[in-house]
Amino acid sequence: MFKELGSLASLMKNAQAMTGKMQAIQERLAERRVTGSAGGGMVSVEMNGHTLVLSCRIDPTLMATGDREMLEDLIVAATNQALEKVKLAAAEEMGQMTEGMNLPGLSDALSKFGLGGPTNG
Repeated sequence: MFKELGSLASLMKNAQAMTGKMQAIQERLAERRVTGSAGGGMVSVEMNGHTLVLSCRIDPTLMATGDREMLEDLIVAATNQALEKVKLAAAEEMGQMTEGMNLPGLSDALSKFGLGGPTNG
């Protein structure tokens, strides 16, 4: 019984440490900036680590073409590229936090949120 209490206390201590680390990660991700681009840089989307789009820049020459469909496609492509970079940044942060920890199922759990394992594209 005392062994279980010791394990429980250790688990609680680890949970508190993990909560602090997660908060620090969230703060770092809020400050992180990534840029996705498409059309040879004619469209760029800047996003923070919380997937908030901060800016979208479109080359004026692209606007002048009047090709709305192409512009829409380039905005989507640039945004998706920025999202992939955010996923990689989050996975990197999580990897640093969990380095050396043996947590069964953690990789599978993180991959479901796009934070580990192969990316979707």
